[in-house]
Order: sequence, then structure tokens, then C-alpha cells
Amino acid sequence: MSLGDDHQSSGGYGGTGQTRLRLPEPEGGPRRGGRSSSRSLITVVGVVVLLIAAIAFANRGGDGSASAKGAAGNKPDASSTAPSGTRPVQSGFAHDEQGAQSAAANYAEALGSDGMFDKGKRDAILQAVVVPDRVADFQATMDKAYTPAFNKNVGLNEDGSTPKGYTFVSRTSPIGSKVTERSADRTTVEVWCNGLLGLAGQNSTSPVTSTWFTITVQLQWADDDWKIVTHSQKDGPAPIPGDDKASTADEMAKAVQEYGGFTYAR
Repeated sequence: MSLGDDHQSSGGYGGTGQTRLRLPEPEGGPRRGGRSSSRSLITVVGVVVLLIAAIAFANRGGDGSASAKGAAGNKPDASSTAPSGTRPVQSGFAHDEQGAQSAAANYAEALGSDGMFDKGKRDAILQAVVVPDRVADFQATMDKAYTPAFNKNVGLNEDGSTPKGYTFVSRTSPIGSKVTERSADRTTVEVWCNGLLGLAGQNSTSPVTSTWFTITVQLQWADDDWKIVTHSQKDGPAPIPGDDKASTADEMAKAVQEYGGFTYAR
């Protein structure tokens, strides 16, 4: 989700645009023979590969229950991809350029999450990512942005809750980052992002859409961690949309429920 509020370009190898590679001819002109030896080599390689596979299978041990379960084609449980709730990093970000970029990327993800639509969660996020003496200002600004009218515009109820029978989607995925200014305790980072926002479900009037934007954050080293001092956002750069077929509302809702979002980048 962007606070101000596909990516594959098609290309083919067939047809008239196909590129043909011509290998150098052997000295004395092209050679047409050697097919029988090539076939023999392929046969030998095939036998070796099968032998290695058989040995690996024999050495696996166990009762085979895991492979039997996998062979059944069962889909993974939702718990296998859901967020664990455990933060992979407990000691903050490193006091260097890479640490600042990591902080900026993760703060962009947090500020674009669905938690921002809940007042209690939003305040907790801001307290975690903003420099202490700016938290109150950020909270006041965000309270003015996340209004009942805005919630309704993205498909939610006016209080920010999700209508029954729907799945609300608000995610920001950092694509890349760069440092534009840096001193010992101040660093400005730009984070290029892709965002998803909308309501997945049958008859949704606000279907999930994708946007591209760049977030700029000025970070300050405070309390042994990088914290946001200022935040701004601009549109793009956006790639040419590909020819991917849009998923159905049910497919989108299922993906959001089964694939947990990331907490830490880099």
C-alpha cells in the first residue's frame, strides 16, 4: 500500500525476431559425422545420472512417509508460509550504510502494511520506526490521512475493519534502495517499491491493484538504531505492464492468506 494513496514485459524468441547462433566451422569445412559417438556419450551420461539418483535414494533412509506425503500432491499448510511473529533480528540495524538501507526497506514495508489501517497498530508501528521526538507529529499526520472516508475508498468499513466475506490486502514490497546522502548519524535512503492494495472477494468494488512508487526517508541514528526523521513519497518508476492474466478474487484472497509477508529485508 502506498501512503499517498505487472511487471514482466513480454518478449519472445520465436518468429522473425529469433536469434540464430552459428558456431565456427572446423578447419577443412563442416563435419557431418560423429553422430554415433554423440549418441553413445548421451547414453553413458544418462546411465551415470540414473545410478547417482539410485544411490541418493537408497541413502535417504527413513520410512518413506515424507516422500509419500509429498507424492500425494497435498498443498502446504497455511502455517508453513504464515508469518511466525518472531522478528529475525533482535538487536536493531547496523550503524553503517547497509544497515540504513535495511532499515529503510523494512520501514517502507511496515508503513505500507494493513496494520496502518488500525489506530492501535499504526501508533505502535510509528513508535517503532520513527525517532522519538517526531512520533507525536507522525501520529497526528497519519490520523488525518487514515480517515473514515479513506477507509471506505479502499473498500473497508469506515472504522477500518474488513467487510465480512472479504480479504483486505495492503502490502509493500521493496524492490531496491540507494543512499543519496550520508553522514555519521544521518542517512537519506530512497526505496523503490511495488505495492498491492484493495479488497479481494466476489463483487468487490475495490479489487486488488498494483502500484509502483519510491519512498524517501531521512534516518537518524538514535537509541542504537536507525529511526525515521522525515518521510516522503513519489510515483514510479513503473515498468510496462506485462500480459499476465489477472487472478480471480478467490485466488488473490487465497494467496494473501497462505503467503506470509516479510518482516526483514537484506
